[in-house]
Amino acid sequence: MTSAIESEILRDLWYMAIPGQRLKRGQILGKKLLGVSMLLGRDANGEVFAMRDICPHRGIPLSHGTFDGREIECCYHGWRFNCSGACTHIPSLLPTQKFDLGRVLVDRFPCREVQGNIWVFMPEDEHAIPESLPEVPFIPDVDESHYRMVETSLFPCSIDHAVVGLMDPAHGPYVHRSWWWRTKKSMHQKSKEFAPSHRGFTMVRHKPSSNSSAYKFFGETSTEIRFELPSTRIEHIIAGNHRIVGLTTLTPLTDMEVELHQVFYWTIPWLTLARPIVRPFVRTFIEQDRDVVDKQQQGLNEDPQLMMINDADKPARWYHQLKKELVLSRAEHRPFNNPVPHTTLQWCT
Repeated sequence: MTSAIESEILRDLWYMAIPGQRLKRGQILGKKLLGVSMLLGRDANGEVFAMRDICPHRGIPLSHGTFDGREIECCYHGWRFNCSGACTHIPSLLPTQKFDLGRVLVDRFPCREVQGNIWVFMPEDEHAIPESLPEVPFIPDVDESHYRMVETSLFPCSIDHAVVGLMDPAHGPYVHRSWWWRTKKSMHQKSKEFAPSHRGFTMVRHKPSSNSSAYKFFGETSTEIRFELPSTRIEHIIAGNHRIVGLTTLTPLTDMEVELHQVFYWTIPWLTLARPIVRPFVRTFIEQDRDVVDKQQQGLNEDPQLMMINDADKPARWYHQLKKELVLSRAEHRPFNNPVPHTTLQWCT
């Protein structure tokens, strides 16, 4: 697979493509994923699929064509393809002209819809997709019926800087400074327990910090935050008998464009009624992160020497260690050995 993508991008993993609600039956959609032109679709039966968004005849994107829920018709010469990428008809061929349609295939990618989101498996080699695929990230205690809200934003940075910003515990009082979240005056020392988990690490369940004002709306709560390679963060909040889950995914579209999807699931009825009020706060929070990454890029363009400190930057270090270990374990054909220890980190925020 060739593309204008930096080598830091992990492959042979699932990446979130789009929220399922944005792809209707009989609809196709073209977009970039990891530098690959991808065609996403949902057939007449509601099943999702993904293939290269390129017609093998003259190279025009198939997303410019039409789709009847069963076959895609190229807008250039009318070649038709089924949802498996196989060519089914070439209008310009005469009945007397012999041609094996089986020679014409569009590369297809594994595609799954899980808990309301569409994920695509991005292989190292699209012509050699592994027989055994890893599991799609899964959220416990919720299902698609609890899918309440999603916001999407484009971050102008590399995937590594987007992920490190996602897990950074110290920027809150500065980037997200507000009456409803945190202020500089509310900063104090914090101590959180961490443990290794599936291809990542978990901030083990704890009571939210006293200066995290938004949590106070839900009464007595506890939260667990889990990060999983390549770029998924799941915050699982327990509020009495109810659950609130925030799923954050980062998908590199190109080497300097990362798409963030922030999905919320919850079981609290009044929160659904308050959604029109909640949504602007969520958008503001995401915009603050996007804006600071945009400003950061001005300095990164000069390729400066960066530094990290303990303990606030330890999750960022773990992220890079996890990536390195995953690559090495694959190259050495051995099990993945999670480098994250069971430990307690302390910082001020």
